[in-house]
This record gives sequence, C-alpha cells and structure tokens, in this order.
Amino acid sequence: MSTEVNLPELGDGIESGDVLEIFVAVGDVISEGQDIVEMETDKATVPVPASVGGKVTKILVNEGDTVVIGGAILEVEAAATDTPEAPVAEAPAAEAPVAEAPVAAEPESPPAAAKSASAPTPQAVPAPVTPAPVTPAPVTPAPAPVTPAPVTSQPAVASAGSATVIPAGPAIRRFAREVGVDLSQVPGSGADGRITREDVLSVVRSASQSARATSASVSAAPASKTGSKPAAKSETSAAPLPGTADVDDFGPIRVERMSKIRKTISKQMHASWSTVPRVTNFDDADVTDLEHLRQSSKEDYAAQGLKLTTMPFLIKAVATALRHNPAINAVIDEENEQLIYKDYVNVGVAVDTDRGLVVPVMNDADAMGIPEVTRSLAEMAGKVRGGNFGINDLKGGTFTISNLGTIGGQYSTPIVNVPEVAILLVGRSRKLPVVMPDDSIQARLMMPLSLSYDHRLVDGATAARFLNDVIGYLEAPSRLLLAL
Repeated sequence: MSTEVNLPELGDGIESGDVLEIFVAVGDVISEGQDIVEMETDKATVPVPASVGGKVTKILVNEGDTVVIGGAILEVEAAATDTPEAPVAEAPAAEAPVAEAPVAAEPESPPAAAKSASAPTPQAVPAPVTPAPVTPAPVTPAPAPVTPAPVTSQPAVASAGSATVIPAGPAIRRFAREVGVDLSQVPGSGADGRITREDVLSVVRSASQSARATSASVSAAPASKTGSKPAAKSETSAAPLPGTADVDDFGPIRVERMSKIRKTISKQMHASWSTVPRVTNFDDADVTDLEHLRQSSKEDYAAQGLKLTTMPFLIKAVATALRHNPAINAVIDEENEQLIYKDYVNVGVAVDTDRGLVVPVMNDADAMGIPEVTRSLAEMAGKVRGGNFGINDLKGGTFTISNLGTIGGQYSTPIVNVPEVAILLVGRSRKLPVVMPDDSIQARLMMPLSLSYDHRLVDGATAARFLNDVIGYLEAPSRLLLAL
C-alpha cells in the first residue's frame, strides 16, 4: 500500500512553495527525516524531510512546480520500512538451494554415493554430511552470493539518488545551476570534501580560460575561414548566461522562469509603489571621527574573528534614533483605521545574494552594544549568503537599512518596505571639502544618506528630526557608544 508524503507547514503565512530540486528518484529507499526536495518560499530556501520511510514508488512533482501546503510530493510503500529486513531474513532460505547445487555437482566424482543416496536415504545422508569437506561446501558459497548482492545494489542507489551524495548546500547547488556547472564533476575543497562557492567559480574560470584559448586559436586562423561568429560563440561559452536559449523576432534571447523570491519582491514593490506616498530626504553625515575610531579598533575585533565595518555603528545609530522617534517605528493599520507604534526595535538589513535581495532582521538592536551588533551582523550575513536561514529570520522588522555603498553609488530613492513606514539607504562614503565652524576648509569623510518615508504617517519635520539624530550619533561616536 502506498502512502503520500505531503508538503508540511513551512512557516506562518506561507501558503505554497516552488520545487527547486528533487533529491530522490523512483526506486530509492528513504528513511523518515531524510531530505527529499528543496523548496523555495517567499524569501527562504528550505529542505523538506520525509514524514515516513519506505521505497519511493512515484514522484508527483517536477522541478519548478508550485506546491501548496499539504500538497502531495511523492508516494512511498507503506510497509517499505520492513522491506529491507524481509530480504535479509529470506536470503539464507534463498541461498539454501544455491548451497545444495554445489553439493549436487560434487557427486560427479563419487557416482556410487549418489545411487546409494537414492535408495537408503536416511542412512546415506549422514555419511556425506558428516565429513568436514561437505560442511564447508555450503558455508563457502553462502558468502559468495551475499557479497555481490549489496555491491550491485549499492551503486544503483547511489546513481539514482546521486544528488544526496554530492556534499554541497542548497545555496551552492542553486549557484551551480545558475552558472551551468555539474556539481558531480566539481572537487570539494571544504571540510570533508564539501563543495564551496570558490570551487564552483574555479570550474567556471577554467571553462572561461579554455574558451579564451579556443578563441585565440580560432583568431589565429585566416580571417576568411574564421569570421566573427566563432568569437561570439566562444564569448558565450566563457560567460554562461542564466535561462534557456530561445529566439524572438529580432534575435537570440534567454528565457528564465521567475523565481519565488523575485515574484515576492515584485509584489512587495508594487504594493509599496501603489499605496505609499513616498518622500525622500537626502543628507550627509561627517564620519571622519567615526572612521578613526573604527580603524583603531579594527585589529581588536579581527583577533576575535570579526570584521569591523561602518555598518554596526550605523545600525546602532538608527536603532537608538528610532527609540526617540516612535512615528518612524510604527505601521498603519488601514483596515481598522489605527496607528500601531512598536515598543521594540527590530532593524532589517538588506543583503544582496545570488537569489536577490534578502532582508534578515536583527531583533532588539537598540539594546545591543557595538560588539553584539557586529557579531549578530556577521552571523546574519553568513546565514543568508549560505542559504541557511529560515522564515523567522526575515520576520518582525520595524525599519530597514539598505547599504548601497558596498557596491557603489551615493544617493537613491529606496522603496519603503511595507508595512514599515521608512527605509534608509546608505551610499559610499567619500572625501569632500567641507567648511568648518572656524571657516577653514578641510577634507572630511562624508556618508551620503537617503531616507524614504510614508507621508501618510511621517511628516517632513519628523523625518528630518530622525535623520538629524542618526547623523548626530554618527558624527559623535562617543555618544553612540554610551547611548542606551
């Protein structure tokens, strides 16, 4: 009798997920708790374990399918958990006739024994059985049939479920698919042979170098024979593009299915754009003194395995300023015509990943010191980029920070992450000539800030006061370190 394995609850508010990868095949024997598929929800990728064990008889989904919570994923034989024991118990019985076959073959040397065995059976049987040569005969062939059985079945299972053998996490598997690399051909340099992102990139680089070498050899040939098309082909192979090759009315294209996270971002941005009357304030913070403090403390943090950047100071400054500006730390409940002011400060930090923009949340950031914020930020970024985060890591934010400075750029108009009412974008700090209070002109390190806010709740004066508080903490880091 077959039993369905259904998609379990993946988190509050999650109604469905997309199948990214299937780890098992028909005929595989799985155990309860073994990962069978990888699902992509709104902003998280999670492996789904089997609720029961058994032999997979049917797979009911394909990669790319959208499965609702409770939907069937595959079928297994209900009694499959007992199946492995049954053959083991029957193996000696099956081997008994095999053991008798050699005994029947041995009487070729003494044919008289065979004839006597047919007439006085009770007396003839003990005679051949008693000697030592007859006893090892059944024992010797017994291991022979047993040994090949696991050997032949083992590779079959490995080949059918080879995805489970490859030592790579979900994020690495996804990245390999996007760049067109077969993980079974990638040697792992991580712990216990685990495949890292750098291992995949090295394969891509090797393919790129060989493609360039091919291109160079082609270009060395006569121009009349090579032309421009081979160069285009080698360029394409050197930089593989995502999606499936196709063609439209004007030329070649590549088509890629919209991922769950991209659909969620699209839906969220459209809701923000269509419902939030957004205003953006631009300003600069003089972070010269803050940079001196950071540089002087950088080695102490490095000794603890932490990289001290400007971001922890910015998170602490924003979290402290939110405490003093409750209108920025609130949401609008239009359905009940209420304003809800949050008494907790949870800061979301936008992280750029291979899958898109992910916003993990740092809870109670206002109650943390700079060392705690630095450590929490490192853990958050590591989990997100490694694909090891869950739905709860993305929930409960009251304000979002987007750091454009790590990539480049200065000012922008960020989209408010509804239902929040404000978002701060940070650009790349750069030195500018600044007129000081004594009218002298000095080169100061200036950090560009762009604050977008929902004008339905946040007035311009409220936004300006909040941004001034953030700037004040950044320009006087001693206040920031003592702030509670």
